[in-house]
Amino acid sequence: MNTHGNRYCVLIPCLNEAQAIAGVISGALSLGMPVIVVDDGSDDRTPEIVAGLDVTLLRHTMRRGKGEALRTGFREAMRLGFDGVITMDGDGQHLAQDIPAMLEASRQHPGAIVIGARLLAKEQQPPGRRRANAVADWGISWACGRPIADTQSGQRFYPRAALDLVDLPAENFVFEAAVLITACRECGVGVVSVPIASRYEGAFRISHFSPVRDVTRITTYTIGRLIHYGHIVDSYRRSRATPTIIGDTATTH
Repeated sequence: MNTHGNRYCVLIPCLNEAQAIAGVISGALSLGMPVIVVDDGSDDRTPEIVAGLDVTLLRHTMRRGKGEALRTGFREAMRLGFDGVITMDGDGQHLAQDIPAMLEASRQHPGAIVIGARLLAKEQQPPGRRRANAVADWGISWACGRPIADTQSGQRFYPRAALDLVDLPAENFVFEAAVLITACRECGVGVVSVPIASRYEGAFRISHFSPVRDVTRITTYTIGRLIHYGHIVDSYRRSRATPTIIGDTATTH
C-alpha cells in the first residue's frame, strides 16, 4: 500500500497457525497490501497453506522465537524498500479492518509507532492475561518515560526508524518491548495507540505468550533499561500521564 508517498507492508510472524492463518492473510491482501509471512519452524500445515497464497514466505527451519521472526521480517521489509511495517499475529485475534485507522494515526503523527490497543470489549480478556498486560504496561511505560496503552499488543505500525532497531539484543517477546523502549529513549520516536477489540472468543489456539515466564523476562529487561538510562523518578512521573489514543474510547470499559 502506498500512502502519501510511503510504501507499507503487513508482516505476520507465525507458529503453528494452520487454523487461522489463511483468513488473517486474506484480510491483509484484501486491503491491497503486500504481505510478508515469517514461519518460525511450524510443524503443522501452516507453511503449506501460506505457500499457496500471494505472499512473501520466509521460513525458519527450527523455532527461534517471536523476536527472531520479527527480525527476519524487518530485514526483508527493509531489503524490499518499505518505509513501514504493520505487524499482525497469525492466530486471528488481529483483523486487517483495523489497519486503515492505524495508518491514519501514523499520518497524523508522522514517524510514530502506532499500537492497536485492545481497549474495546476488554471483558473478553482472560483475567490472568489482563493482569499480566497491566503489569507490563506499567513497567514498560516507566522505562519508555512516557505512557503507552497496551504495550503487549502484537498489532503495530513500525516506522522505518523502528525497523532500524532490528539488531537490538533481545529475544522472544522481549524484542517488542525492547523496540518500544529504545525507540522512545534513544531515537525520539513517539508512540500512539488506536483502540481495537479484545478478541478472545472463538477457537483461538493457546497463546505462545506465558504470563509468568514472559512477563518475568520482560520485567527483568525493563528494570535493566531503567537502571541504564537513569533519572528513574522523573521517568516514572512522565509515564503516569495520559496515553495518546487516537479515536473514541468511550466504550472501552
